Amino acid sequence: MSSSINLEIASRASLRLIKEVAQDKLGLDPDSLELYGKHKAKLPLSTLDSLRDKPDGKLILVTAISPTKAGEGKTTTSIGLTDGLNHIGAKAIVAIREPSLGPCFGMKGGACGGGYAQVAPMTDINLHFTGDFHAITAGHNLLAAMVSNHLHWGHKPQIDPRRVTWGRVLDVNDRSLRNIVTGLGGKANGYAREGRFDITAASEVMAILCLASDLKDLERRLGNIKVGRTADKDMIFSKDIKAEGAMTALLKEAFQPNLVQTLENNPALIHGGPFGNIAHGCNSIVATKMALKLADYVVTEAGFGADLGAEKFFNIKCRQAGLKPACAVVVATIKALKLHGGAKEVSLGHEDLVALKQGLPNLLRHLENIKKFGVPTVVAINQFTHDTLAELELVERSCQELGVRMVLSSHWAQGGKGAAKLAETVKQVVDAGASKFSPLYSDDLPLAEKMRIVAREIYRADDVEIPQTAQTRLTELEKHGYGHFPVCMAKTQYSFSTNPSLKGAPTGFTVPVREVRLAMGAEFIVAITGDIMTMPGLPRVPAAEAIGLDDDGHIVGLF
Repeated sequence: MSSSINLEIASRASLRLIKEVAQDKLGLDPDSLELYGKHKAKLPLSTLDSLRDKPDGKLILVTAISPTKAGEGKTTTSIGLTDGLNHIGAKAIVAIREPSLGPCFGMKGGACGGGYAQVAPMTDINLHFTGDFHAITAGHNLLAAMVSNHLHWGHKPQIDPRRVTWGRVLDVNDRSLRNIVTGLGGKANGYAREGRFDITAASEVMAILCLASDLKDLERRLGNIKVGRTADKDMIFSKDIKAEGAMTALLKEAFQPNLVQTLENNPALIHGGPFGNIAHGCNSIVATKMALKLADYVVTEAGFGADLGAEKFFNIKCRQAGLKPACAVVVATIKALKLHGGAKEVSLGHEDLVALKQGLPNLLRHLENIKKFGVPTVVAINQFTHDTLAELELVERSCQELGVRMVLSSHWAQGGKGAAKLAETVKQVVDAGASKFSPLYSDDLPLAEKMRIVAREIYRADDVEIPQTAQTRLTELEKHGYGHFPVCMAKTQYSFSTNPSLKGAPTGFTVPVREVRLAMGAEFIVAITGDIMTMPGLPRVPAAEAIGLDDDGHIVGLF
């Protein structure tokens, strides 16, 4: 499953004109699209207005076990399941996030799926796509520039330069920008003060774009971004420095969902890209709601393992958008489960029932957690040729003990045909209508208790450790009327705990809350836990080293 194979398969794909996909598969007027070449288009927001009277399709969430170096294939499965549903005659669409350049050039690679379960054009989507990330970066940094200008001229309300909370963003991993000093060089260059860069996927502007319901709501939320405080500690917001209008203008086009296609020419909406470990990890509400009007079955995904993306999908996105998921699919591989059980990477191609049995609790805990939201679940085993019958039977028996169906899927190798059995199983579960979805906690609980519930019920921690400075901050937020917000836990994706080396299903740990941030525009509270960083660094050998152009000018090395 090398990157060259994925790229080769993608380059051989026979793509249809995107306006034909829109017309034939979705019944949309091709003249209503805003085309970005032959194979990419923006769907205008008026599309959603024109579909208001249509009934909603059924929403299917794809999530996964805690990620490992072996890879699980969550995006690949989301795309394969969509192709599988269409293969068996259902009308389905996939609605997923846009890739960030940080992982593309860093460690993870792209986010367009793999093998014969990809969205296309793959290289375009993984790089600049339709410019949404650039618009979000520009909007975020425009606000930062207006904060600095507001400070320079001493405008009212007067921001205390020591209490500016709005940093800058860049969609590239760069650890040297985590903590910076700006304004050096004298009075003409503004106040010298400490600052920071986050990656664009962690920007509150990204979260807002994905959670806003329309352009007016987008502008309202952008105006509610907290940027700093006065010397008397009164909070100052974006609307206080009149930045929300210009920011909305920059994001007007980016707010429209992007339409592309799978390798089997089925429609795909790709929009927004918050990370699941440091943000809420879900694609845009606008794209999801549009997809629900355009198809009978909508497949979406949430970032990283179910303890992060799925928890935030249920507790944040579904809460704010009023969504009711009909089914969840948890993706796992035998190789990844063996890694959770202590197996060595070099031995993953050999049968190891001991390691598999020791790693299975990771999968089972995720399944138990999703049950707490009242959503029926299917396990999708992303199958490899060296998976043995004994290993597969062990996983199936363990799932059956929880009353969960396990299905083997070979969508990477066979596309929709290889996911047909998975599609049939998921469709049966969805059509049975057994979902009784509800969030894990109520709005009126104290913020610290919401964090405690997530830590105990989802991570299985003994408790959360909230230092006095953070607790004081939570008390202040509740006093100012923000106590009803959900919490967005920023935590490592590699473990249920905050220690990435604790694989499997650890217990007997606490979750230290390092910092609390108000995301007033996104309407949630961020809890920074452990050593998680909002600006990742590049690995020792970044993926960027292998990316370039061949003699014909085609991009190579991108996966």
